[in-house]
Amino acid sequence: MVTIDELAESLSSDAPPVLLDVRWALGDTEGRQHYLNAHIPGAVFVDLDTELAAPGSPELGRHPLPTLTDLQDAARRWGVRAGSAVVVYDATGNLAAARAWWLLLWAGVADVTMLDGGLGAWTSAGHPVRSGDEHPRRPGDVVLTAGHLPTLTADEAAELAAHGRLLDARAAERYSGETEPVDPRAGHIPGARSAPTSENLGPDGRFAPAEALRERFAAVGAEPGRRVGVYCGSGVTAAHQVAALALAGVDAALYPGSWSQWSSDPGRPVATGPDPR
Repeated sequence: MVTIDELAESLSSDAPPVLLDVRWALGDTEGRQHYLNAHIPGAVFVDLDTELAAPGSPELGRHPLPTLTDLQDAARRWGVRAGSAVVVYDATGNLAAARAWWLLLWAGVADVTMLDGGLGAWTSAGHPVRSGDEHPRRPGDVVLTAGHLPTLTADEAAELAAHGRLLDARAAERYSGETEPVDPRAGHIPGARSAPTSENLGPDGRFAPAEALRERFAAVGAEPGRRVGVYCGSGVTAAHQVAALALAGVDAALYPGSWSQWSSDPGRPVATGPDPR
């Protein structure tokens, strides 16, 4: 995390970070317009659907990981250079921005942080916003390499649900199968434990304290030293869960295909109800 005061200070320094606005939410297609209306000065807009994901399909899920070439091209458009510090934010407690955080770390960018509290915390602290489009100070030249964070295939997620700990980061009613607004089948991966991403945050949109996160994840069996994986609907908010687990001292792998891939495969079993099985 980076705090509001830390970001404000770094933006006025001789070497400001690359600042990325990742405005996105499920069902809201106006992320770019929200950015154009008001964003932190100096921020470049990132389109989650087209820059942080490859085209979706039933076989790969709604937000597959982008190819390394496409991600590198996008990062260079954003102005990411070798050795750049990068700060990402959104207006929803980093639920979307965490996807950029995770992807850039996965691709070998060493210094990537999220603005704790996002745009809301920035404006609440009295800092200015700017409208219109912005472009990076200078072109990027970063060279990305894949695989710096662990991922899971569908088979590996199933194995982890049975012999490790697999967390479902969706809302509890989607986990139980009471509702399913976007994917083919309702329910969860058998053996997965419900751990909604919303519980990572306090009322102010900031991450909960590390000790509270440790207690929360320990209650569902996700503890340091145990093999832990995370999925959500399409691999977006699961990245937020990976971040929350990291704050709690737990390393976790991301299942990028997530429920959108799993539920599209008729050969994959589905569990319903509030319990893992």
